[in-house]
Amino acid sequence: MNLYRIGELAKAAHISERTIDYYTKLGLIHPETRSIKNYRLYSDETLDTLERINQLKQEKYTLEEIKSIIARWNSAAPDPDVSSKLAELEAHMQQLRREVKALEPALSRMKPGQAKLALAHLIPQGAACIEAIRLLLTQVPPI
Repeated sequence: MNLYRIGELAKAAHISERTIDYYTKLGLIHPETRSIKNYRLYSDETLDTLERINQLKQEKYTLEEIKSIIARWNSAAPDPDVSSKLAELEAHMQQLRREVKALEPALSRMKPGQAKLALAHLIPQGAACIEAIRLLLTQVPPI
């Protein structure tokens, strides 16, 4: 496991040291340990979390929403690989929700037959996404 001082982490994540300080104060990330000289040391998992934060920020989530999402991911799956996959799936589902919301005006003007046809295409995709999450969560040993 690699441990990064704040400057190294900032460089690896392509963000400022000040942002890392801010995220630490908000509780979005946490140092793994401290060095002998009392430097905060962050792990590779923190780098992964920073990547997820950046992804969610690009999707217009607030930091408070991001904090809540990260807490859910970490409580659902402490394994970083599973947590990362859950993050990807949740971000994808959120994007789909936004797209559907943007389509609501057009959907409300559709005739019943057109709406039924559109729904017939969406249901299998939604079910596949739910099944992927279910499979992912059942592979994780209970906490």
